[in-house]
Amino acid sequence: MHYARSEAKQAARKEFTGIWAATTTPFAPDGRLDRDAIASDMDHLTGSLHVGGVFCTGVMGEYWALTDEERKQSVETVVEAATGKCPVLAHTGHHSARQTIELTHHAEQAGADYAVVITPYYPPASAEGLRAWFHEVLSAVDIGMWLFDTSFSGVTMPMELIDELADAENVCGIKVGHDHARYLETLDRVGDRIMVCEANEGLWLENMRNNAQTVFMSSAVPYLYQTASWQPMREYTELALRGEYERAAEVAATLEPLRALNSKWLHGQWLRDRTLPIPFIKAWSDLLGMSGGQPRVPLLGLTAEQQSELVADLTTVGLLS
Repeated sequence: MHYARSEAKQAARKEFTGIWAATTTPFAPDGRLDRDAIASDMDHLTGSLHVGGVFCTGVMGEYWALTDEERKQSVETVVEAATGKCPVLAHTGHHSARQTIELTHHAEQAGADYAVVITPYYPPASAEGLRAWFHEVLSAVDIGMWLFDTSFSGVTMPMELIDELADAENVCGIKVGHDHARYLETLDRVGDRIMVCEANEGLWLENMRNNAQTVFMSSAVPYLYQTASWQPMREYTELALRGEYERAAEVAATLEPLRALNSKWLHGQWLRDRTLPIPFIKAWSDLLGMSGGQPRVPLLGLTAEQQSELVADLTTVGLLS
């Protein structure tokens, strides 16, 4: 951590720019954590795709299926691979406030730049219960903290609580994983004090142009929509951040076929069926040169028919030859 607790908000506004990627967690054929594959994926993200930062051990990383020790090992490996290349945001959320504090302390000691915590979703808690949980965690750690208000948890943080937590010294941002209206409401309420980010690629250009959002933080899209030789998301992001919105819009429009596949295979499945798309993200990224591999149960890998259909779809849009 290269800033004082009181400097977290200011440090975050300087560092959180461009495209950040949410990483998956690769497992070896015997099911164990594959640290070599984590490092290889990081080389691809930082070297070939030039991401601005990474969000590790989060929803994309199957954090619920990892032991605490595996979560710590994963963060250590990501930090080691990212040093000198990009900052690291480590997800340290846990239902237990004490475990969250322990994981957050470890992330800070391991060299993560920031930590992020999902809203605890079990057991169901009152607004006052959530408030007590967050204050216990935030008061015990110094690292800059992001809130993660996401529909994946099945819980929506009370806006009054977000407003209160935005004043906490080391809270520097919130990732809003609900609909666009919720993002705009949150931005209006706390955007003067903390960063407010929506990781919806279809709205990313609009959010840069109309809402002064400077970071896409974070999803798997940066490594699903791009390859080492074709990086339209990076291109239109850089154009927009320079204020060249018309040129950015021209480049962004080339991603429409991929957005349709996202609706079919990825986030669309969550919206329609509440099917977590991690297996499809892993299969898609594997086809583009990342580690991919199988998820851990209760998630299941793709059927042979699904795999063949995914290959055909990615070939049709030109991602695969």
